[in-house]
Amino acid sequence: MVRVLATGTFDILHPGHLMYLREAKRLGDELFVIVSNSTTVEHKPKPLLPDEQRLEMVAAIKDVDHAVLGDEKDIFKPLEVIKPDIIALGFDQHFSKDKLESQLQERGIPAKVVRIDARRDEHFCDTSAIMNRILKKAVR
Repeated sequence: MVRVLATGTFDILHPGHLMYLREAKRLGDELFVIVSNSTTVEHKPKPLLPDEQRLEMVAAIKDVDHAVLGDEKDIFKPLEVIKPDIIALGFDQHFSKDKLESQLQERGIPAKVVRIDARRDEHFCDTSAIMNRILKKAVR
């Protein structure tokens, strides 16, 4: 059985997230998703929604077999438990594929890293675009 791992903040779920998770699931038999712990989100604004709510929403997606909240200090800790065969990165995730592979190797995690290039071009397949639209409507 091939275990695939996807990760993300998943602050406001949108069709782009669904496409990413659907494509990740196609890479194997079982899809695990790590929902970023808000304490570890540093590359963009902290999530608006609480960790538990984001986790509950992701767990409800039909392509997701297992959803877990990321560790508060070490983003690699859940990987040691999950033992993924493949780690699927979204087209816009900030991870460097090469750097991530190197970090995995250092930790003895023999997962293959795959970048999913599939994307939806609609304007509201981006959390920032959705939040900006809400703010514009609220100002009116």
